[in-house]
Amino acid sequence: MLITTQDEFAEYAITETIGIVKGNTIRARHVGHDIVAGLRNLIGGEITEYTKMLAESREQAIDRMIEDAQSKGADGIVCQRFTTSSVMQGAAELLAYGTAVKLKKR
Repeated sequence: MLITTQDEFAEYAITETIGIVKGNTIRARHVGHDIVAGLRNLIGGEITEYTKMLAESREQAIDRMIEDAQSKGADGIVCQRFTTSSVMQGAAELLAYGTAVKLKKR
Protein backbone atom coordinates (compact mmCIF):
# COMPACT_ATOMS: atom_id res chain seq x y z
CA MET A 1 0.00 0.00 0.00
CA LEU A 2 1.42 3.37 -1.02
CA ILE A 3 0.84 6.16 1.49
CA THR A 4 1.70 9.86 1.26
CA THR A 5 0.90 13.05 3.13
CA GLN A 6 0.76 14.82 -0.26
CA ASP A 7 -2.27 15.22 -2.52
CA GLU A 8 -0.82 12.88 -5.16
CA PHE A 9 2.04 10.53 -6.00
CA ALA A 10 4.76 11.64 -8.42
CA GLU A 11 4.97 8.24 -10.15
CA TYR A 12 1.24 7.40 -10.15
CA ALA A 13 -1.95 8.99 -11.41
CA ILE A 14 -5.09 8.77 -9.30
CA THR A 15 -7.75 7.03 -11.38
CA GLU A 16 -10.45 6.83 -8.73
CA THR A 17 -11.13 8.37 -5.33
CA ILE A 18 -12.65 5.78 -3.03
CA GLY A 19 -13.08 7.89 0.09
CA ILE A 20 -11.90 8.38 3.62
CA VAL A 21 -10.16 5.55 5.46
CA LYS A 22 -9.13 5.44 9.08
CA GLY A 23 -7.50 3.42 11.79
CA ASN A 24 -7.33 4.17 15.48
CA THR A 25 -6.10 2.88 18.80
CA ILE A 26 -6.68 3.96 22.37
CA ARG A 27 -3.85 3.57 24.84
CA ALA A 28 -3.75 4.03 28.58
CA ARG A 29 -0.73 5.04 30.60
CA HIS A 30 0.99 2.45 32.74
CA VAL A 31 1.43 3.21 36.46
CA GLY A 32 5.00 1.92 36.46
CA HIS A 33 5.87 4.11 33.50
CA ASP A 34 4.22 7.09 35.19
CA ILE A 35 6.58 6.74 38.15
CA VAL A 36 9.64 6.64 35.87
CA ALA A 37 8.23 9.53 33.79
CA GLY A 38 7.69 11.58 36.94
CA LEU A 39 11.31 11.08 37.96
CA ARG A 40 12.54 11.99 34.46
CA ASN A 41 10.36 15.08 34.57
CA LEU A 42 12.32 16.23 37.63
CA ILE A 43 15.77 15.72 36.11
CA GLY A 44 14.93 16.29 32.44
CA GLY A 45 15.43 14.18 29.35
CA GLU A 46 13.36 12.08 27.02
CA ILE A 47 10.65 9.91 28.51
CA THR A 48 11.47 6.84 26.43
CA GLU A 49 8.58 4.78 27.82
CA TYR A 50 6.07 7.23 26.33
CA THR A 51 8.06 7.66 23.12
CA LYS A 52 7.88 3.89 22.58
CA MET A 53 4.15 3.78 23.46
CA LEU A 54 3.35 6.55 20.97
CA ALA A 55 5.45 4.95 18.21
CA GLU A 56 3.60 1.65 18.71
CA SER A 57 0.27 3.49 18.67
CA ARG A 58 1.10 5.22 15.38
CA GLU A 59 2.09 1.92 13.76
CA GLN A 60 -1.07 0.19 14.95
CA ALA A 61 -3.27 3.06 13.72
CA ILE A 62 -1.53 3.02 10.31
CA ASP A 63 -1.92 -0.77 10.04
CA ARG A 64 -5.65 -0.45 10.76
CA MET A 65 -6.01 2.38 8.23
CA ILE A 66 -4.29 0.20 5.61
CA GLU A 67 -6.66 -2.69 6.40
CA ASP A 68 -9.61 -0.32 5.91
CA ALA A 69 -8.21 0.85 2.55
CA GLN A 70 -7.51 -2.70 1.36
CA SER A 71 -11.04 -3.80 2.29
CA LYS A 72 -12.31 -1.05 -0.03
CA GLY A 73 -10.03 -2.09 -2.91
CA ALA A 74 -7.60 0.84 -2.70
CA ASP A 75 -4.05 0.89 -4.09
CA GLY A 76 -2.94 3.93 -2.11
CA ILE A 77 -3.75 6.55 0.48
CA VAL A 78 -3.19 10.28 -0.05
CA CYS A 79 -3.38 13.18 2.40
CA GLN A 80 -2.55 10.88 5.34
CA ARG A 81 -2.76 12.59 8.75
CA PHE A 82 -2.72 11.83 12.47
CA THR A 83 -4.81 13.30 15.23
CA THR A 84 -5.11 12.61 18.93
CA SER A 85 -7.78 13.16 21.53
CA SER A 86 -8.17 12.50 25.21
CA VAL A 87 -10.72 9.78 25.93
CA MET A 88 -10.48 9.85 29.70
CA GLN A 89 -7.84 10.73 32.27
CA GLY A 90 -4.79 8.65 31.48
CA ALA A 91 -6.03 7.37 28.10
CA ALA A 92 -5.76 8.87 24.63
CA GLU A 93 -6.88 7.97 21.13
CA LEU A 94 -4.53 8.16 18.16
CA LEU A 95 -6.30 8.29 14.80
CA ALA A 96 -4.65 7.87 11.38
CA TYR A 97 -6.78 8.91 8.41
CA GLY A 98 -6.51 9.71 4.73
CA THR A 99 -8.19 9.35 1.36
CA ALA A 100 -8.15 5.93 -0.31
CA VAL A 101 -7.47 5.95 -4.04
CA LYS A 102 -6.95 3.70 -7.05
CA LEU A 103 -3.64 4.29 -8.82
CA LYS A 104 -2.14 3.83 -12.29
CA LYS A 105 1.58 4.05 -13.10
CA ARG A 106 2.33 7.20 -15.16
